[in-house]
Amino acid sequence: MSTGVPKAAVFGYTEQDLTRFRETQQLAYHCAEQVAAWIEPGVTERQATLKLRQCLVRAGVQDFFHVPFAWFGDRTAFRHFHTPLQFFAGKRKLEEGMPYVLDCAPVVDGYTADIGYGGKVGENPIWDRLAADLKVYRELILREVRARKPLNEIYRAVDAQIAAHGYDNRHQVYPGRVIGHQVTRNTARGPAGVNLFGFGVRTLQTLGRELISERLHGRSPLWADGRSSRHAPTPGIWAVEPHIGFREVGIKFEELLVVTDDDAYWLDDDLPHVRRWTTTEGAAR
Repeated sequence: MSTGVPKAAVFGYTEQDLTRFRETQQLAYHCAEQVAAWIEPGVTERQATLKLRQCLVRAGVQDFFHVPFAWFGDRTAFRHFHTPLQFFAGKRKLEEGMPYVLDCAPVVDGYTADIGYGGKVGENPIWDRLAADLKVYRELILREVRARKPLNEIYRAVDAQIAAHGYDNRHQVYPGRVIGHQVTRNTARGPAGVNLFGFGVRTLQTLGRELISERLHGRSPLWADGRSSRHAPTPGIWAVEPHIGFREVGIKFEELLVVTDDDAYWLDDDLPHVRRWTTTEGAAR
């Protein structure tokens, strides 16, 4: 487990770079927690994403890897999602007992984070069970990456664990079926704050370069279960988001994973879902 203190430089990043990535991730989660404290029955997904965006901008965010998302109720499990447009926030109102997911990807001075925050309003025992079980996936992914297993095999190991729990794989609904993607320090010079299809223009420029560069090396910056991910974890920083669902309830975490040539570690353990697990385990003793 990481201590929150960056280790040696990785894949061209200095310790100062890793600190800035960690700070951006902390900023994103802080804003998600603020919105979670504000959210209540009657709030719509669009209102939640607006509140999240406003918080991020006030905190100094200059651009977004992608626009903020909010999903309520069965939309947290991506039920009946058939087109990319359905990922965008809609008029769905939060109701008592509903789960919700907030997702944002701020960019500060080129440093990118991409986070997912799961919550609920009122009581929801199914959500409680899924939230506790997410810990298993965090540990599994780190263990498999450290073992240098091919990314597509790790994806299948996560699938097997989801099936063992009796849940559904919901990250397979994301475009490209991705469970994660690389993030870099964005140095593109396109207009900040402008998005196309939900992604920042600078993001699309950077992704285009990465896709070409990684293809030349037989790799992909997108982590899925297909042939393009049939390679060992690429050193660098990955945003990883296992997303599980059961019936009308979905939940995920998303956070930054650092991969070196011979090791891997989560960039930060001081995150809401990790603190929740620690508190629950402490109360059980």
